[in-house]
Amino acid sequence: MDLPVLSAGQFDLVYNSLSFGFAAMGAAFVFFMTARTQVAPKYRPALLVSAIVVLVAAYHYLRIFESWGGAYVLEGGMAQPSGDPFNDAYRYVDWLLTVPLLLVETVAVLALAREKANSMIARLSIAAVLMIALGYPGEIADSTGTRVLWGTLSSIPFVYILWVLWGELGQALERQPGQVRVLVRNLRLLLLATWGVYPIAYMAPFLGFSGPDAVVTLQLGYTIADVLAKAGFGLLIYAIAREKSIADGEDPVGAH
Repeated sequence: MDLPVLSAGQFDLVYNSLSFGFAAMGAAFVFFMTARTQVAPKYRPALLVSAIVVLVAAYHYLRIFESWGGAYVLEGGMAQPSGDPFNDAYRYVDWLLTVPLLLVETVAVLALAREKANSMIARLSIAAVLMIALGYPGEIADSTGTRVLWGTLSSIPFVYILWVLWGELGQALERQPGQVRVLVRNLRLLLLATWGVYPIAYMAPFLGFSGPDAVVTLQLGYTIADVLAKAGFGLLIYAIAREKSIADGEDPVGAH
């Protein structure tokens, strides 16, 4: 991507936000690994998946952070492109790995019947991979028509995923204990809110959104959405697993 000249403050804002993203994912990994003993055994796979998600994200945020730092040099109080490319494709690689896992987390923590859970995980994972794979050609395209084409194709699995989450998981929601229903409802709302950032960013060029402010805003927006959609999402998964463990009479913490 062609990088604009930024003020030192704009460069530092993105630089520090990427550093925060890396630190948040790393801290979440440590928490999820240590918190696994606080839930019943059947819910521990969900927390393990949460840990894997933030570990993968932490690695990619480190690479994005390094790439951003190498893409600029500070001269005369301004951040000038150094000539080295800023590889934002790390985000797509990260999403390709983590988005299906986020959906696996959602299904796993509900502890549905194995046949239903396996079917749902397979369908959601395939849709997630298609959504990201179809979106990437448009992301790197110079033509508006090409971006619209691939963006439209990518929206089909996106809508399907939302339909499953609000439809089939909504039915499973009614069979959950009271507090768990509230937490799962919040989980779906968080997923919808954070995922909503990505198509908005994707369509930004059609809204005349460009230049230094656009680059800074998109990087900040992606980082905030990622931290909420991965670390924040995992914390809700942990809360649901705790509540379900207590409701099942299998609270490891209370047993001590």
